[in-house]
Amino acid sequence: MTEQANSAAWLAEIEDELNNNILRFWMERTMDEDYGGFIGGMDHTGAIQPKAAKSLVLNARILWTFAAAHRVYPHAGYLQTADRAYAYLQDAFVDKEFGGLYWMVDYTGRPIQDKKQVYGQAFVIYALSEYHLASGRPEPVQQAAQLFELLEKHSYDPVHRGYIEALARDWQVTDDLTLSNKDLNEKKSMNTHLHVLEAYTNLYRVWKSERLEQKLTELIEVTLDHIIHPENAHFHLFFDEEWHVKSTHISYGHDIEGSWLLVEAAELLEHNHALLERVKQVAVAMAEAVLAKGVDKDGGLWNEADEHGLTDTNKDWWPQAEAMVGFYNAYQLSGDLRFQEASRSSWHFIRQFISDPVHGEWHWAVRQDGTPITAEPKVSAWKCPYHNGRACLEMISRLNKTN
Repeated sequence: MTEQANSAAWLAEIEDELNNNILRFWMERTMDEDYGGFIGGMDHTGAIQPKAAKSLVLNARILWTFAAAHRVYPHAGYLQTADRAYAYLQDAFVDKEFGGLYWMVDYTGRPIQDKKQVYGQAFVIYALSEYHLASGRPEPVQQAAQLFELLEKHSYDPVHRGYIEALARDWQVTDDLTLSNKDLNEKKSMNTHLHVLEAYTNLYRVWKSERLEQKLTELIEVTLDHIIHPENAHFHLFFDEEWHVKSTHISYGHDIEGSWLLVEAAELLEHNHALLERVKQVAVAMAEAVLAKGVDKDGGLWNEADEHGLTDTNKDWWPQAEAMVGFYNAYQLSGDLRFQEASRSSWHFIRQFISDPVHGEWHWAVRQDGTPITAEPKVSAWKCPYHNGRACLEMISRLNKTN
């Protein structure tokens, strides 16, 4: 089979997975017909948890995914699902008194965690920008620009640069900074900066503000200067206010995700060629570092390690999705066929072990031997259609350009 035929077959498999497994699952099985929006929880077998809380991250990611899918498949009905997500964000999550959006609401839509987690605000900017592109409505990009201004006013650190993790509902200082129970309670994190970068990138596509351009440029520089280890090309994960490193853990999924998101951001800054070249070199180095120690012989990506070796040998769903895109991006940048093969291996691993042919969508994770971890949910505050849906959309775009 020729390389073009191989790519065409790969493309067809990804399109089928996206439309007939991932997006169909979310459209057909996650609508909350009693309280609006989408359910907050579902177990591995598909049993709905009707009183599960609803997270800002889940709802913003649903909005982004279906808006992005509509742009590729405009006749598939995806815009209606995006419309529903947009309406629910406005109705349940928007803080009409202080601005911004709540972190968590209960199953009826009442706020239960009202802090302003910067990670969550960033995902709303990301989603609103995409929804503007999908729907043509002006209000989403106006709201996204307002959120940008709120983050710059309250979260930005003018002394050391970068962004503080979280603030109270009224945007005052808070001691509750953590994103989840897995995270350190530190002032700054890789994860928040990565997704503010992602959000500002998408906003810049639809709002060519000079200030936004400057902030996006600065975010790339901060990532290169403080967040990526200059020697091993892995992300540092947590920091204090002055960028002192507070963790030695390595997250292979974030490394490979960040490698391609940095390139995407730098490519938008059309006049900063030196920065783009620097980013491309770093992206390939990051992919090389992940390929060297983060990939198992079955093609799956390990979760985490530290300086002594692996610390989490499970393989969560989202790093596999990011690996497929990140390795393919490194192949496109370098021409190194090892990266193309690693991307294909990621896809084969996903098809064999991660995609769930029985209950739909993707397993949360599999163990080292490939067996699913059935105690983890199909839908939750963090289990969403964004990583896998986006990976499919990215690969569809990239493979279409090679065929």
